[in-house]
Amino acid sequence: MQFLREYKLVVVGGGGVGKSCLTIQLIQSHFVDEYDPTIEDSYRKQCVIDEEVALLDVLDTAGQEEYSAMREQYMRTGEGFLLVYSITSRQSFEEIMTFQQQILRVKDKDYFPIIVVGNKCDLEGERQVSKQGKSYILGEIALLDDFYKLSKLGLFNCNLTDHRTEGEALARSFGCKFIETSAKSRINVDNAFYDIVREIRRYNKEMAGYTAGGASGAGNGGPQNKLEVGEGEKDRGCCKCIVM
Repeated sequence: MQFLREYKLVVVGGGGVGKSCLTIQLIQSHFVDEYDPTIEDSYRKQCVIDEEVALLDVLDTAGQEEYSAMREQYMRTGEGFLLVYSITSRQSFEEIMTFQQQILRVKDKDYFPIIVVGNKCDLEGERQVSKQGKSYILGEIALLDDFYKLSKLGLFNCNLTDHRTEGEALARSFGCKFIETSAKSRINVDNAFYDIVREIRRYNKEMAGYTAGGASGAGNGGPQNKLEVGEGEKDRGCCKCIVM
């Protein structure tokens, strides 16, 4: 009998970015047209990811600021986080950095399994977060103070003149993967959730080796082998899911 490993995934992001739509599309293969602000919903789904059985326990969280007090509770219990913004909302993209900092603070880690998700990629004509090579120095002057502060803390290692997609550049600064999705068109929905499971597995394996070897990691986060964008793509295999 194959062991069924449960993964506690938390979907985080501002209001209206499509967190619930992504989650429901994963669980039910259905797109929800109406926007109904979420307070907190939990979903479970059994999958086979890279030939290993996984039970995904997905927590869909509130994006509205009035529910910010609830965030630390689910951040304490989450094993992996999908940081979701909408490519049609500059504000939602800028909020991602705040969520990432809060997760690391609550976890008391220098690194934790995270994936940055740019949702609504089907709305290309309304894009506010650039897909073309846009320089942070030329295009994101308002954010430079935050970048420099994080850089001094060792939490932001992105080259400000790196001409990449803004989402990818931000993910690189976090040391995590980046993916663009569309809940409406079901583009990369499964991949986003499966990739965070893969990252949890990788992280747990590294931490187990760190503990067994008695190695000394930097800070409280243990090993600092952050994932480079594109790493692990070759491991993406056939994944099957069964709704519980």
